Amino acid sequence: MNVFKIIVVCLGLSASFAFAAQSTQPAANRMNVLFIAVDDLRPQLGCYGQPQMKTPNIDALAARGMVFNRAYCQQAVCSPSRTSLLTGRRPDTTRVYDLETHFRTTIPDVITLPQHFKNNGYHTQAFGKIYHSGLEDDASWSVPHPGTPGPAYANPAVAERVKALRDKLRAEGVKGQSLFRAKGPSWEAEDVPDDRLPDGKIANSAIEALNQIKDKPFFLAVGFTKPHLPFSAPKKYFDLYPPADQIALPKDYAKPQGAPDFAVVNFGELRGYEDMPKGTDPIPEQTARELIRAYYAATSYMDAQLGKVLAELDRLGLRERTIVILWGDHGWHLGEQGQWCKHTNFENATRAPLVLAVPGKTAGGAKTDALVEFVDIYPSLCELVGLPPTQGLEGTSFVPLLSEPARAWKPAAFSQYPRQGQKVMGYSIRTDRFRYTEWQNTADKKVLATELYDHQTDPAETKNVAADADQAEVVKFLSQLLNAR
Repeated sequence: MNVFKIIVVCLGLSASFAFAAQSTQPAANRMNVLFIAVDDLRPQLGCYGQPQMKTPNIDALAARGMVFNRAYCQQAVCSPSRTSLLTGRRPDTTRVYDLETHFRTTIPDVITLPQHFKNNGYHTQAFGKIYHSGLEDDASWSVPHPGTPGPAYANPAVAERVKALRDKLRAEGVKGQSLFRAKGPSWEAEDVPDDRLPDGKIANSAIEALNQIKDKPFFLAVGFTKPHLPFSAPKKYFDLYPPADQIALPKDYAKPQGAPDFAVVNFGELRGYEDMPKGTDPIPEQTARELIRAYYAATSYMDAQLGKVLAELDRLGLRERTIVILWGDHGWHLGEQGQWCKHTNFENATRAPLVLAVPGKTAGGAKTDALVEFVDIYPSLCELVGLPPTQGLEGTSFVPLLSEPARAWKPAAFSQYPRQGQKVMGYSIRTDRFRYTEWQNTADKKVLATELYDHQTDPAETKNVAADADQAEVVKFLSQLLNAR
C-alpha cells in the first residue's frame, strides 16, 4: 500500500469514528470518568510484562480493562504532552513546546476535554498534577483546582532547605519554572506514613471528593506526581525491592551508534539534584542502580495511592458506572541509550502506559498492539460516554479496538521534540516495525539529520541505520509519511 493510500485510509478512519459518538443521552445517564494521570511513568509495570515490579493495583485495573501496549505521547515532556492530550491537538497546533507557555495564550478559545464534559452536564474536578504545575486552567473545572500539595520531601530538614533556596531565588527576582533550580537529593526513603508526601494527600482528597460527588455524573481527574523526581517514597516501598547493588543496569547503556547529537540530551533535570554529578560527567554505576531502585519504589508508592482511590470507588458502588483511564504523560529513560529523564524522541521517552477499564466494554485482561496516540484519548472518551466530539480534534477514537484488539489500525504514531530554542524540531514516526526521525530547521524545513531504528532487529534502538544503502527505500517511504502527517 503506498503512502498516500495509507493517509486516505487514516483520514477515513478518523472521520468515521469521530462522528460516531454523537448522542443526545442526558448527562445523568452517562458513565462517570475517573481520569488518572501519572507523572513520568514509563511502562515499568507488572501488566506490561515487568514481573519485578510491585504494582498490584494498576495490574488489577488492567485485569478488568485493556492494556494499550503501544501508546505514544506527542512530546516527551510534561506540559506539551498534557496540553496535547487535554486539548486533543498536536504540539504544532497548540504551539506549546516548553514548560512556560500556557495554551490559552496560543489557542485561547479551545475547549479542553474536561471543559467539554463540564459544558455537557458533568461535575469536573481535579486534584494533583493534571495540567503542568503553574499552568492551570480554571475553565476546565466546576470547582477550583487546588494544585499539587507539597513539599516533595518527607524529611523536614530537607524540605526546609529546599524551601529556603527557592525563597532566596524569589528574592532575587527568579520566577516560574526557574524556581525549580532549587533541588535537594534525587531520592528519599523516610519511614513515614503515605500521606506525609503529596501523592498520599492527593489520594485522600480524591476519596473525599468521591463521597461528595457520588450522586452526580462526574469527571474526576487525579494527577499523581510519582515517579517524577525526586524519587521520594516511604521506606516500606523501597523495602519491596532488592538492595541497589542487586539492581540490574540496562544492557544498552550507551548513546546509539550513529545517532546525531540532536538525538540525545545531557539530562539537566536530573543533574540539578544536589547528589548528582554536574557538567557532562557520567552517572556512576552504583548511583544509577540507586536511582533505578528509587524509581521502582516511587512507582509502587504511587500504585498504592491509586489502590486507595479505586477501593473507595468500589466501596461507593460506582465501579459499574465509571470508566477508569490511567495514563503516564510520557516515558522515562533509566540509563538506556545513555539517557536519563525524558526530552528525546526515542521509544523510551515517547512510549507510555495507557490502561482503560470500561464497564461492559472491556473484556478484562485484554491487550492491543495497535499504535495509538494520546491525542486519541479525547475523542475516545467522548464516544464512550456518548458526547459529540468538539471541532478541531486531531486524534482518532480507539473505541473499536475494545471489541477487536487485533483489527487493522493506524499505520503510525507521531511525536516531536525541539532543540536549540525551537530552531530545530525533531519529528518522529513510529510504525509497526520502524522508528524514523527527521531533525528539521524550523525556518526552512531543511533536514539536518535523520535516524532510523529497526524494531524487528533492534528493539532497544541501539544503532541508527538511516544511512545504510539497503534502507534507502524505507527512509524515503517513512519521510513521505512523516511529512504528510
